[in-house]
Amino acid sequence: MRHPLSACGLVGQFCKAKPVHFWRAAKAQREIAKDFSLRLGYVGSRGVHQPLRVEDADIVLPTLTSQGYLWPSPAGSGTRLNLNTGRLTAVFWEGNSFYDALQVQVKKKFGLGLQMEGSYTWGKTIDTSSGSLVGDEYSNSISSPLWFDSKRNRGWADFNVAHNLEVNYTWDLGTPKLASAFGSWALDGWQLGGVFEASTGVPFTPGFAGDALGVKSTDPNIDVPNLSGGSGCGSLVNSGNPNHYIRTQCFTVPNPITLRGNLGRNTVIGPGLLNLDFSVIKNNYVKRISDAFNLQFRAEFFNILNRTNFAPPLDNRNIFDSGGHSIASAGLITSTQTPSRQIQFAIKVIW
Repeated sequence: MRHPLSACGLVGQFCKAKPVHFWRAAKAQREIAKDFSLRLGYVGSRGVHQPLRVEDADIVLPTLTSQGYLWPSPAGSGTRLNLNTGRLTAVFWEGNSFYDALQVQVKKKFGLGLQMEGSYTWGKTIDTSSGSLVGDEYSNSISSPLWFDSKRNRGWADFNVAHNLEVNYTWDLGTPKLASAFGSWALDGWQLGGVFEASTGVPFTPGFAGDALGVKSTDPNIDVPNLSGGSGCGSLVNSGNPNHYIRTQCFTVPNPITLRGNLGRNTVIGPGLLNLDFSVIKNNYVKRISDAFNLQFRAEFFNILNRTNFAPPLDNRNIFDSGGHSIASAGLITSTQTPSRQIQFAIKVIW
């Protein structure tokens, strides 16, 4: 364990280490058939000496035992590193990051004005801290990770999305041949479009409310429970259940309570997302003004299926209170990632 007075990045000190990123990429693109192309790609990066932000580094330090990090017992009986200061924000240039992704893109023109494009990414981002400006840069972040043992913070990045699929299409309905000028105008210039998106959720870390360990921090959110391997705990979530999304029966309080649990950072994955947007466009070219002048009518439907895309239960991620008692609202989802169906109409002038 590194003593904080020699740690690189504490307030009032400077660090000579600089962040370094190594990128690697490979791609192949081929036209499989007429108007049909396929592109495959691999993208990866490796980051070293990345910032590890801590909202409060002035804490009671633990002892490393065979079971893990143990704080003085009873909880709260330990002494902070510096009693003459309050909160000490810190940055340590010892973070690491790893990113690997397979990317697939398909484009196809079907004729009759219809064309589609689909993109799929299967990626994995692992790091020891995702915040570059503050510890809780993301709403699912741990704002004060273990700065004295950064390897134990290794886990899915706060922004990691394992699977992401996007499909979009446009369909120009063409110009009908009608004798009536009004009928030709009414049926001419129509275009349909849509965007479909499907992705897995972002990770988060269930924990304790309050200072169960006794770190005496202004930001005591570093405590995590033990992960049990009981029956039914192959998955740690109840998919589709917004009232009890986290399977709380799969987590236990360490014994003693001042022992930090074995749950890894960002082990639980939040709900995924399914969304379909749809648009109807009517182009009205006014040749008397210019060939390019277009008075365009647009009707756009966001989340046209009106699907409820639940957000992670970040407001109720804590499973136990500071005394080790279960919290009844643990796993309760109170927000969504997308709004309900939204419809908007617009007139757009193009020249």
